[in-house]
Amino acid sequence: MSGRQTLSYLQKRFAAAGVKPQTRFGQNFLIDLNLVALIAKTAQLSARDVVLEVGTGTGSLTTIMAAQAGHVVTIEIDRLLAPIAQQEFAQLANVTLLNQDALRNKNHIDEIVLEAVRARMAEIPGARFKLVANLPYNVATPIISNLLGCDPWPNRIVATIQKELAERIVALPRSKDYGALSIWIQCQAQAEIVRVMPASVFWPRPNVESAIIDIRPSRVLRDRIGDTEFFHNLMRGIFIHRRKFLRSALVAATKDRLSKSDVDDLLAQLELEENCRAEQLRVDDLIDLAEHVRIRINKIAPS
Repeated sequence: MSGRQTLSYLQKRFAAAGVKPQTRFGQNFLIDLNLVALIAKTAQLSARDVVLEVGTGTGSLTTIMAAQAGHVVTIEIDRLLAPIAQQEFAQLANVTLLNQDALRNKNHIDEIVLEAVRARMAEIPGARFKLVANLPYNVATPIISNLLGCDPWPNRIVATIQKELAERIVALPRSKDYGALSIWIQCQAQAEIVRVMPASVFWPRPNVESAIIDIRPSRVLRDRIGDTEFFHNLMRGIFIHRRKFLRSALVAATKDRLSKSDVDDLLAQLELEENCRAEQLRVDDLIDLAEHVRIRINKIAPS
């Protein structure tokens, strides 16, 4: 790896191919080889793992992971960059490159991507699914968020993302960063920031700091939720106006399904003050609230 994805290597490689990094694809290449290696090391890869990488780049991280994992399905949207990456791992039988968008839309991972992962998992006994990537900033939130609602469900997510996003993911109640995304991830996974990275370790340099996030999904945590889709939608509805009192936010989020008196009754049942805010509640409290809301809606829904 000593000659791969350093600044000089990338500049020469791009110049020879007559291409430039594309801002519209969020292309910022990690040029610190120790950090590239740290991403793979944090993921604790083994021959059981089928890895999804979104943002192949020039294939630097891909080749490291291919030496450790059972298979790597790597996605590169840039039609000019994909052939360059393919040359880097052309001789590796356990790498599948898809030249396309990883997202069908902002709320769904493309089914072709998921099918490729499922197909490779079917070939490995006891296979595990992991996302390991230097994620383009412009798709980091929908990739991570949507993946936690997919089949297959990830065993681990290790990714380079914008520092601000990483701070939202690990945020605690009563903090400015705590919101629907924090809750959606923390309700089903443990998450921590592994390393904060300055802009200088990327080319071209972004205008923000980055971080490596380590997300470890847990079935035990996820099984606390009665209906994950309902929970996710309710949390997004409540946190659209995060400074609203919980009562007002809940009335707005359950519009046409619960009356104001229903909401008041639920809050009293859960011993929650009308003037408290959702951002003050722990994840466990919000799971409990969502389940009571779901049950109440199902009871009064017309048969």
